[in-house]
Amino acid sequence: MHASIQQPTCSFPSLCPPSAKQGCCNSKKPFWRHQLHKTATKAKARMMMNPGSNKDDGEVSGQVGHRLYLGMDFGTSGARFVLIDKQGTIQAQGKREYPLLYMSEETMDWVSSWKKTLFSLLEDVPVSLRPLIASISIDGTSATTLIIDSTTGEPLWRPFLYNESCPDALPIVKSIAPANHTVCSGSSTLCKLVSWWNSDDSNKEHALLLHQADWLLWLLHGKLGISDYNNALKVGYDPEHDSYPSWLLSQPYSRVLPSVKAPGASIGYLQEDIRTQFGFPKDCVVCTGTTDSIAAFLAARATQPGKAVTSLGSTLAIKLLSTSRIEDARFGVYSHRLDDKWLVGGASNTGGAVLRQIFTDEQLEKLSEQINPMEASPLDYYPLHAVGERFPVADPKMVPRLQPRPESDVEYLHGILESIARIEAKAYSLLKDMGATQVDEVFTAGGGAKNRTWAKIRERVLGLPVSRAIQTEAAYGAALLALKGAQRDIDIP
Repeated sequence: MHASIQQPTCSFPSLCPPSAKQGCCNSKKPFWRHQLHKTATKAKARMMMNPGSNKDDGEVSGQVGHRLYLGMDFGTSGARFVLIDKQGTIQAQGKREYPLLYMSEETMDWVSSWKKTLFSLLEDVPVSLRPLIASISIDGTSATTLIIDSTTGEPLWRPFLYNESCPDALPIVKSIAPANHTVCSGSSTLCKLVSWWNSDDSNKEHALLLHQADWLLWLLHGKLGISDYNNALKVGYDPEHDSYPSWLLSQPYSRVLPSVKAPGASIGYLQEDIRTQFGFPKDCVVCTGTTDSIAAFLAARATQPGKAVTSLGSTLAIKLLSTSRIEDARFGVYSHRLDDKWLVGGASNTGGAVLRQIFTDEQLEKLSEQINPMEASPLDYYPLHAVGERFPVADPKMVPRLQPRPESDVEYLHGILESIARIEAKAYSLLKDMGATQVDEVFTAGGGAKNRTWAKIRERVLGLPVSRAIQTEAAYGAALLALKGAQRDIDIP
């Protein structure tokens, strides 16, 4: 079966690499003809004993436990692997940038690039450690969607990337889903599915929807049609009732939806040809995955209700482990299930991008050293990179407020850092008002976690312990998921 060359009317910003533009899958060239190259790409992998090790690249731990657990993270511009033992100690890790594979002069072949990177990462795992690997799990970018042939695994369409919006499908989705549901966003997986369904006139009898992590894991275990309830959330799956809702099942495109398991559930053993090629053991189990943001939270090992992770990157994103599920599309707040708890998340448009507009990294470091974090700043800003805010204030017309600017750059930076901390405090307060568990400790990830002065300001403003997360790599969280899967009773049909 081949895809129509017609494309859904979805929009998406440019992604890394900047020159790569998206396009329809060229169905004239069967996907499985893409060959796996055994030669390394220009992006070299690095393997180390532990985070922060001074050992030369390529070294691994000399004291390895009986079994190891492999996690892989497929991000926006590249992928990583982390190999841990039962105690969570990193035994090896590495990373790869996605190779620039093109289907035409300007069309990036993302699917082939992801596949090549997957097997490159497997090659990068030290040969001596491969026989010890008990289980594997993978995380991928949330809402990155593939429509494939359920009999061959061949893509029927180009992939819909995580940040791609399908406004043509949004009115349809809003007409069938409950108000303020997570799927009521143009970038949701369901909007992408509906957009494809209404644009492609080909026979849909054998079509199947998979998320990025699902498809990559299928390459390892060989059983098509399996997802996890974290990835499936944005297609409409109800993790509270462990089922797709009736309003979704009544739609004609519901037949392309995958079956859903808990993250870290065993799916099957690693396929024999892959196992023998790379030297993995016969009992190596492939487990369901999760999204990249969930894996990053898992990496911080915040396991009790009330524990939260604030990510201080270009934006400010918070995730709180709660006993209650919170959903409100107005604020972009939604909850992922984590076993018997809920990971409640929201993201503000404030954050590091604003700081980078005003200060260089060197200035940020030197000016921060001159700030007294125990003194409150009288300046009241709302730092935004551009017009519009979503959380904790839902106002698409909100304008940045960064005035008045004092003569002292130290005072100015102090005011901005403190104002962002106040927004963070308001965000956690809003989640509490919505019914989430009250936050009692905050771990910090992202580039802003390195700023000790800012951490002390946030600790004072939040009135809570604030510390830098020891692990923040999503690949480490995926490895923990693999460890969890291996510790469960293996139930493979």
